[in-house]
Amino acid sequence: MAQTFLKLDTGVTGTLPNANFSGGKIGQVVHTKNTTYRSITSNSFVECISVTITPSATSSKILVLNSAHLHKRDNDTDIIERMYRVVGGSDTATQVLSDVTGDTGNSDTLDLGFSATQFYDTPSSVADITYSYRIASYANNSQVRYNNYNANGSFSSQMTAMEILA
Repeated sequence: MAQTFLKLDTGVTGTLPNANFSGGKIGQVVHTKNTTYRSITSNSFVECISVTITPSATSSKILVLNSAHLHKRDNDTDIIERMYRVVGGSDTATQVLSDVTGDTGNSDTLDLGFSATQFYDTPSSVADITYSYRIASYANNSQVRYNNYNANGSFSSQMTAMEILA
């Protein structure tokens, strides 16, 4: 297939041919914003934010975007993140995300972080699907925080799920 280039700086006008592309259209978008502060001292995963979407076809794909404001209070821990897919009450860890804050080497130092994650899912289902973002403290009894407070109030985190049609 030959390539055609348009030089926009010369003022060329005209109509481009239709693309022979039918997939990849967005069927629906579900979005949520969360400003709830959570203090977690457990190495068990705690849900911080979730979004539920119902695909219109089994061939649909789901793109999940998540942004979270995280903070670790103690030097001897890391924050562990996971994304879960929940269908019919049964949850599956779909993506194990890496630690978002490392050891600073100074017990008086507080680490703040921002985590942006994405997950492309092929659920092959038309049932309600909940995507759940959960965090835990790597070391039990060491504090990690979600949407930590500052002088201006709470930070916010967001999650978006988009259905990509076949």
